[in-house]
Amino acid sequence: MHLVNMIFNTITMAMHQTILDNLDRIEQQHNVTILWACESGSRAWGFPSPDSDYDVRFIYAHQPSAYIRVFDKRDVIEEPIDGLLDINGWDIKKALGLLRKSNPALMEWLSSPIIYKQHAAIQPLTELAKDAFLPISSCHHYLSMARQDINKLVIGSDIRLKKYLYMFRALLAAQWVIEHGTQPPMRFQELVQRFLPSGDIKEQIDELLHLKTNVLESEMIPAQEDLDQYLLALYGRLEKQIPAPLSAPNTESFDACLLKTLLTLHPHGRFTNAN
Repeated sequence: MHLVNMIFNTITMAMHQTILDNLDRIEQQHNVTILWACESGSRAWGFPSPDSDYDVRFIYAHQPSAYIRVFDKRDVIEEPIDGLLDINGWDIKKALGLLRKSNPALMEWLSSPIIYKQHAAIQPLTELAKDAFLPISSCHHYLSMARQDINKLVIGSDIRLKKYLYMFRALLAAQWVIEHGTQPPMRFQELVQRFLPSGDIKEQIDELLHLKTNVLESEMIPAQEDLDQYLLALYGRLEKQIPAPLSAPNTESFDACLLKTLLTLHPHGRFTNAN
């Protein structure tokens, strides 16, 4: 299944192997176990350019003894960007803390269609994520993403091609959250099919998607007045429909998730020395 996803996203076998080799190296170098590694960003959304980065994100766990220290170990691993390869990850404890807030970036990682590594010990977290989703957090996130570019939108000026797609994806994702109350699909095409199955706007988006697969990330295009008007109107409407806040899940379920994850990794309770 993962191989089909990678081919569909123009991730070559060579790059796939390079990513796996880097993930293996990170595990050995940092003495951690990678529980989940996926693609995020434009490749996971379904509209990469030829020079799009490979945004690899992962969740990892230290040895169990790292979680009973007075002073916590660093909870992120950040690799220097190497060409188009951008790899970084979060410790399981950090990920659980952010999950309780329904962190939208983490939610997207967990719903990515391109998965590089998946350990059985990630299951408690993915199960917990189903109950941790907070529509208001997600909606604010996507509207904020759209707002950054919509506030700069000057009808009649040239605009970077990818910005149109970013704005549409963010707003359609917010619309999904408002109407369905669930995590929106990562695939942009799924959102378009749900909310814009036909019509002039759909045709123009299809043209932009086709163009983006053949030009560089920096490609500029003339403003599309009808797209601009549609985006501005949709943003204004969605801002008035933000969901009501919900209570965050209780902390006990997150503590239990951490323990279950560690016991899955170390079923005999061997608390080895954490370097």
